[in-house]
Amino acid sequence: MPLITVSYTSSRQSPSLKADIANAVSELTAKILHKDPKVTAIIVKSVDAADWFAGGKSLAEQKLASYWIDIHVSEGTNTKDEKATYLAAMFKRMGELLGPLHHETYLHVDEVRGDAYGFGGLTQERRYIAGKLEVAPDHAAA
Repeated sequence: MPLITVSYTSSRQSPSLKADIANAVSELTAKILHKDPKVTAIIVKSVDAADWFAGGKSLAEQKLASYWIDIHVSEGTNTKDEKATYLAAMFKRMGELLGPLHHETYLHVDEVRGDAYGFGGLTQERRYIAGKLEVAPDHAAA
């Protein structure tokens, strides 16, 4: 149930670009981080290249694209290898969508404690415990 925020800049523009970005992010998040797309929220925001600076120059001047992806997941639900694979796969896919990327392009996986993070009014810790109770054997019948 991650919450993902994508800020990007690109000279490529199309009516479907934001949806294409959201779909790519959702797909890679499900495939690599094993997060259910049905409970994944993605916010996609475009930033003017003249307002995005890297290495002291605007990306408009450099004629390069970039993105900042911030994803919140429950702590301990992904390995270092999964996160590294996710970062590399996202860089490749976003380059395909946005065009040549500036080296200073970022993705941050925020691992949040399960008792401090949730959706629909319930923490992830509460959901985890409820899930365990649903599959626990009935000791009263013994």
